[in-house]
Amino acid sequence: MSENDVISTAGVQENISVPGSAETPAAAEPVSEPVPSMDEFKEEIAHSFRKINVGDIVNGTVIGLSDTEVTVDLNSYSEGIIPLEELSNDPRFSIKADIAIGTPVSATVLRETREGVFILSLKAADNVLAWDKLEQAKADGKIERIKVAEAVNAGVTTYLYGIRAFIPASQLALTYVEDPSEFVGRELDVVVSDVDREKEKLVLSAKTVLRERAAMDKKTRIGRLQTGLITKGIVEKIMPFGAFVNIGEDLSGLVHISEICGRRLKSVHEVLKEGDEVTVKILDVKDGKISLSIKAALEKDEDEVLEDAVDDAAEEYSDGEAPTTSLAGLLKGLKLPD
Repeated sequence: MSENDVISTAGVQENISVPGSAETPAAAEPVSEPVPSMDEFKEEIAHSFRKINVGDIVNGTVIGLSDTEVTVDLNSYSEGIIPLEELSNDPRFSIKADIAIGTPVSATVLRETREGVFILSLKAADNVLAWDKLEQAKADGKIERIKVAEAVNAGVTTYLYGIRAFIPASQLALTYVEDPSEFVGRELDVVVSDVDREKEKLVLSAKTVLRERAAMDKKTRIGRLQTGLITKGIVEKIMPFGAFVNIGEDLSGLVHISEICGRRLKSVHEVLKEGDEVTVKILDVKDGKISLSIKAALEKDEDEVLEDAVDDAAEEYSDGEAPTTSLAGLLKGLKLPD
């Protein structure tokens, strides 16, 4: 043994403490983790060994996918298998596109194999549970997203909660639909307009959703209007009591017959016809109704002409003494708008 070895060993020995000596630090007591009792797992154990019968509707989670079937964890002593033909009533259904691992499902037990695996049907469960969902969706006015499957006589078909549904052509859009086949493949927001479990009848409407959204959008646009604003518009409809004028952004307001011009009119047709472009002033916006005036807009124009004429006259004589004359004299010969 070398001298270095002896020194090194001695140095190590000096740092060794004898258990129980004054220098020995108190050893930390091990922390014991609570051991769960079997009582805490009673419910889970009982659930996993519950008896599953043919015809039961069971809940589970998708844990496996293949081209022909879906594997479901039933939180039980055995797993469940949903064959492709039992997944959906929708012929366009695709395992890869329409279902994913982790998806919760409710399915009806069709049978149990010799190996103890349960064969399930999502379609059969839908035929029971989907109608409950559809009735609730109608009651709540819930908006659903669907994809149009095919065109049929007077409308199109689709599937909602696995149930075949019909959308009449009159309920596809806000305007008239001549060819429903143009909607095939499109995604639409719809509400349930009619649901009858006994007759297996389900009717949807996209028009209702579009109408409500258009009303909300119009309300927002009307809210941006300011009284006193002067703008251009097109006369779109003449009534005995006045004319409706489109001022853009799909907004129309009423020009009462008394607000068309400065003289009394027996008929709106005396001065206006449909298609005329007019200048109007917004008098009031209340309860979604817009009150307009052609007369007030013309008065505004006349005021501006008068102000401009006075300004021009003042500028003309700014370098010398302005002649003594009245305002009427300054504006003599000036042609005002009719």
